Amino acid sequence: METYQNRPKTIDLFCGAGGLSLGVEQAGFDIVSAVEVDPVHAAVHSFNFPNCNTICGDITELHGLELSRGHEIDLIVGGPPCQGFSLIGKRDMNDPRNDLVAQFMRLVKEIRPKYFIMENVSGLTIGAAKQILESVISDIEASGYNVVKPYRVLNANDYGVPQSRKRLFLLGYRSDQIAPQYPERMISATSVNDAIGDLPNIDRFDALNEKDTVAFSITPQSDYAKRLHGMTSDETDFSYPRNWDANLLTGSMRTQHTEESVKRFSDTEPGKVEPISRFLKLDPSGQCNTLRAGTDKSRGAYTSPRPIHPRDNRCISVREAERLHSFPDWFRMHSTKWHGFREVGNSVPPLLARAVASQIISAIGYIPNKPTETLNLGNECLLYFNETTAKEYLLYSTSETKEYLEAMGL
Repeated sequence: METYQNRPKTIDLFCGAGGLSLGVEQAGFDIVSAVEVDPVHAAVHSFNFPNCNTICGDITELHGLELSRGHEIDLIVGGPPCQGFSLIGKRDMNDPRNDLVAQFMRLVKEIRPKYFIMENVSGLTIGAAKQILESVISDIEASGYNVVKPYRVLNANDYGVPQSRKRLFLLGYRSDQIAPQYPERMISATSVNDAIGDLPNIDRFDALNEKDTVAFSITPQSDYAKRLHGMTSDETDFSYPRNWDANLLTGSMRTQHTEESVKRFSDTEPGKVEPISRFLKLDPSGQCNTLRAGTDKSRGAYTSPRPIHPRDNRCISVREAERLHSFPDWFRMHSTKWHGFREVGNSVPPLLARAVASQIISAIGYIPNKPTETLNLGNECLLYFNETTAKEYLLYSTSETKEYLEAMGL
């Protein structure tokens, strides 16, 4: 990996598949370490960020030295799990996952980065949850940090993402650093058609009944799609280019709908909710509703409602969800729809993350350059593991990887 010695360094806590990681890399940061407790998501992050130290582990058991790896850390980012604070469903102030916000701040105080960005649901700003937030802010301010006030809830569609998605962003800075600012809203909006209008109807491909990839050459039409496909240069993207196959349609395993469902989807007008499934049929000229993650296995493994495609009478694919979330086409989620949609729904849209992290870059005073070395993505087996095999794989060091793959027949 080509290393820019003066390129600022970051750590991503609760990294998931890597939406926040990608956004801060696009802003000009090098990611030193990333932490994810779910082995499936950690494996996917490792695939997309092959030169990052992706750690599959419990953040409560980790310490600053193993995360910073001898580097001075300029920025810590993370989105602690937020189900207890969410406005969707039952809010539970006693949810043990709420304590992970304090764990995030523990590592900030231990590592002492120049800046931090904490992302969370907007529900953290109201009611009893707001008291928790204010307590967290008071604690970190007593430790030599300032928090930009008033803290703000940002909507992804104000930053080029074709999706309405409101999230709290808490910006903090060490008392010896310049205060960052929140990013200004963009004037023009990106539409659903801009994002997915060039992608084919996956029902045309029988192979996608059994797998999530098929040979297909995409011809993007909009500026947004061209940037995500790497056809045009994005002057504000300072991430490392990836080596990938642009003639392969990925993340596109089909969903088998009944004839009755197909008819209901067909009868629903764009922009309206189908009355039985309660799925929204996307308006091609509008924007997507918030893509949600559903629940994990401990809470029933429920799949979150997926929008209906505006043109084809089916739910959207993982790849289409990625486009609506501003992930580039080289970025891969897990091969299964359940894990893939959870990874999209749990992630920060990279364009939104880039907008926020670019303000930190500006406050640091660093002028980023585009890297010239192209990174090879990780082994594709990382996208197909279940929880057990992912956990086993991540236990192996780099020197043992080849032997392990051979033992598994991969």
